[in-house]
Amino acid sequence: MEAAAATATLVGSSLHLHPPPSSSVTRSTVYAARPRLSFPIKHYSSLACSGSWNKRMVLESRRGIVVRASSSPNSTDPSDPIAPLRMESPIGQFLSQILISHPHLVLAAVEQQLKQLQTEWDTEQKKEELSASGTDLVLYRRIAEVKANERKRALEEILYALVVLKFMDADVSLVPAITPSSKNSSGQVDTWPSQEEKFKQLHSPEAYEMIQSHLALILGNRLNDSKSVAQISKIRVGQVYAASVMYGYFLKRVDERFQLEKTMKILPNGSDSEGSSIEKAIREDIRPAGDYLVVSSHLEVSSWSGGFGNRIKPSRLRTYLMSFDGDTLQRFATIRSKEAVSIIEKQTEALFGRPEIVLTPQGTVDSSKDELIKISFGGLKKLVLEAITFGSFLWDGESFVDSRYHFVMN
Repeated sequence: MEAAAATATLVGSSLHLHPPPSSSVTRSTVYAARPRLSFPIKHYSSLACSGSWNKRMVLESRRGIVVRASSSPNSTDPSDPIAPLRMESPIGQFLSQILISHPHLVLAAVEQQLKQLQTEWDTEQKKEELSASGTDLVLYRRIAEVKANERKRALEEILYALVVLKFMDADVSLVPAITPSSKNSSGQVDTWPSQEEKFKQLHSPEAYEMIQSHLALILGNRLNDSKSVAQISKIRVGQVYAASVMYGYFLKRVDERFQLEKTMKILPNGSDSEGSSIEKAIREDIRPAGDYLVVSSHLEVSSWSGGFGNRIKPSRLRTYLMSFDGDTLQRFATIRSKEAVSIIEKQTEALFGRPEIVLTPQGTVDSSKDELIKISFGGLKKLVLEAITFGSFLWDGESFVDSRYHFVMN
């Protein structure tokens, strides 16, 4: 397994970006790996859905807020999409309309759709048991395959609708698709508001310490420089976004367990204090990931549990994380469903477009096709914070759906 999680390929004040090796040239390995790729995708049964999702979602969705993915923070144009990814399945389009017109009804609509999917699945299972052999069986299996793909698409878009709903409840506008038309007069693409304080309120204090460390790895000494503008590869920004979504998913999964054990007062020894040996263990565990960031659903987590050098300070959650054995740590860093992996890829492509990868006769990647965008370090920070929060909400949504329609494989 390549150490694909090392988002720190963008570490440093200049955000120096190296060209990718010639072996990584397919579109699906640029932003996020689809399940058909060679690295393994492991699935684990979901944890019990926390009551905070139900309670918070029901209470806050009554506000009826509609937050649009618009480059203008005050935009009220009804034609503006509420999120960069357009949902295409009948269920997805249905939920899109409800998100716009009656967001307080989204959870009820989702539960209804999940119940319908479960009924259809149970019916198909009974038919399979009674199916005939020969030509009829082949035809039936083909029909079942088509229906399974339709269910997968529906589940993906249900997950996405739940993530968008949580952004709406938090009154946080999603970054719109980055296109030539999103540039301002100076050519900058990040004309969206910062909203850093709102993001901070969406994570526990312990998790936000880890998020600050993640930001420090990416922005380096530009962490507090919000106005300086850099010209950066659009593909590389997309890679950082996708990796940060996965980091947010991993962090929420760990923090959920940490908060539970803290409440029950059963934290391992040392997790309640900042261990002095933690940084030494981190430095020894960090290994370079190479020049090119390839995002998969099964990631090496050494850089996620630690950091580089003195830039990363110890924290309670990191100390807790380092108490895990290797297998547990890797399991927590594994995205549990193919649907979640697909949503990460689609969200990233909706924001940054599909990367165009061209090989030269020598077998190297032609960087002339790599579009450069002007973005402030404050804008890059906003993107990373959104991505981490997206991953956190994706974990919540996946757990919520799996508690009603079991699709996460054991």
